[in-house]
Amino acid sequence: MKPKHVGLSKNMQFFKSKSVAKGTPSVAYTPIYQCDEFSLCIFFIAANAVIPLHNHPGMTVFSKVLLGDLHIKSYDWVDSMPPPESQPRLARLKVDSVLKAPCKTSVLYPTTGGNIHEFRAVTPCAVLDVLGPPYSKDDRDCSYYKELQHSALSNGESSRVNEGGSDYLRWLEEIEVPQDSHMERIDYWGPQIVD
Repeated sequence: MKPKHVGLSKNMQFFKSKSVAKGTPSVAYTPIYQCDEFSLCIFFIAANAVIPLHNHPGMTVFSKVLLGDLHIKSYDWVDSMPPPESQPRLARLKVDSVLKAPCKTSVLYPTTGGNIHEFRAVTPCAVLDVLGPPYSKDDRDCSYYKELQHSALSNGESSRVNEGGSDYLRWLEEIEVPQDSHMERIDYWGPQIVD
C-alpha cells in the first residue's frame, strides 16, 4: 500500500509544513470504508501531535505509516486477567521506536503485538489503519491509559526487570479521555471503495 493508492502525496501542503502550530497540534482522521467485519481509515497527525496511549479491545489492527516519521510506544499486558476496577496493571514494553515511511505494516493483535499504544508524530504523518472488527460503542470502545512511575506504587513492584535486558515493565492506569485529545473528522478525497 502506497500513499498514491489513497490519494496522498508528499507534495501536499500538510506534509510540507515546517512551522509549529500554535496550541495543541492537530490530529484528524478520514474514514474510508466500514462494514461489520472491519473499518479502514487514515489518521493525519501534525508534527508533535499525539494520539494518547489507548487500546483496541478484542481487535486486530494493521497500521501502515504512509508518509512522515512516527514515534510509536506500545505495550502488552503481562497478565491476561485484569486487576480489580481502577487498579494499575502491569504491562511489558513491546515497541519504543520511530517508523519512517516507507516502512512495513505493523500488526496489533487483541492480546499481543503492542495493542496498547501511543503515536507521536516526529514530522507530519499519514497513518492507514485497518481495524477488525471495527470499534463499537456497545462493546469495543477504546480505553486510555497513563504510565505510572514505579515510585508511585505502594506495593514495591519495580518498573524494570532484567537489568540491561529488553524486558521493560510499566504500570498503566486507565484514565478518562485526555482533555487535550481531540480528533477532527475530515472527508476522504481518495479513490472510492466499491462493495
